[in-house]
Amino acid sequence: MTAITTNLQKIQSNIAITAGKYGRDPSDIRLVAVSKRHSDSSILEAMAAGQTLFGESYIQEAAEKHRQLSETPAEFHFIGHLQTNKAKIAAALFTMIESVDRYKLAKELQKHLEKLNKSMKILIQVNIGRDANKSGVLPEETEDLLRQIKQLSRLQIRGLMTIPPYSTELEETAGYFRDLKELGKIMQEKQLIPADHPMELSMGMSQDYEIAIREGATLIRIGTAIFGERPPLLHPG
Repeated sequence: MTAITTNLQKIQSNIAITAGKYGRDPSDIRLVAVSKRHSDSSILEAMAAGQTLFGESYIQEAAEKHRQLSETPAEFHFIGHLQTNKAKIAAALFTMIESVDRYKLAKELQKHLEKLNKSMKILIQVNIGRDANKSGVLPEETEDLLRQIKQLSRLQIRGLMTIPPYSTELEETAGYFRDLKELGKIMQEKQLIPADHPMELSMGMSQDYEIAIREGATLIRIGTAIFGERPPLLHPG
C-alpha cells in the first residue's frame, strides 16, 4: 500500500468520524485532493485508491495534466487565483471554478463558455477574514457581485469558498467558517444562490478540515496530508 493510499484512507475515515460526531452525513462532504505541483503518477496513485476529484491552481500545469489524464475519470476544480487572460483555458478544462471573485473574470468565462456551448459550476471566493494576502470579494460586496453574475447564463452559482487568515487557534478559524456559512444563508434567502440544491461551502484544508466539517463545509481542500510536501513550482500560471 502506497503512502498516498494510506493517507487517503486515514482522511476518509476521519471525514466519516467527524461528520458522525457533528450529526452530518459523510456523503455530503466531498474531498478535493489538492494536486497542484504534484505529478501525474501521484494523481494516478490517488485514483487507484478511489479519489477522482482534484484541485489545481496553475493553468499551464493543469492543462498538461488534463491532457495526460483525459482518458481517466479525473475531475478538476480550479481553486487558485484565476487571471482573466487564462479564462479561455479554464472554461475548457474544469468542472468547477471555486475562486470567482470579480465580475470581469465572470464575464470573460461567460464569453468562452458560450463559444464552447457549455455551462460551468462556480463558487464565489469571499475574503471572509479581510486578509490583504488573500484573494476574494469582501463580504459586504458579495451581494452585488452575485447579482451581476446571476445575469450570466452559462455560470451556475453553487455557493461560496474561502481561505481564512492563518491562525494557530482553531476556534478563531471556526469563526471565519461560521461567518461564511451565515453569509451563504443570507445570499440564498435573497435568491442569489439557488435554493433548489444544497449550497456548497468550500472551506477547510489539511490543518483545519475537521473544524470546517463541524461548521458546515461540503468541499474540503486537502493536499499536503495526502501527497506530502509540494515540489518546487515548475509551471507558473
